[in-house]
Amino acid sequence: MSGFEGFGKILIIAGSVLTGVGLFFAFGGHIPFLGKLPGDILIKKGGVSFYFPIITCVLLSVGLTLIVNFVVRFMNR
Repeated sequence: MSGFEGFGKILIIAGSVLTGVGLFFAFGGHIPFLGKLPGDILIKKGGVSFYFPIITCVLLSVGLTLIVNFVVRFMNR
């Protein structure tokens, strides 16, 4: 039975990740500060607009890095 312990951990983590992604898609539009942080770039000229949420990307990157590090440490136990 010890061969299935690793597979069980993978299923738990995959389920948690899918739940998190689903919650983000369901409620992501309702988070008021997401995509409108100071430092996000918005340029409007005429009928063209360019938007790049650089600070939002940095914060998401840091958050995902912490989550991935936690998952990797959990898998190594």
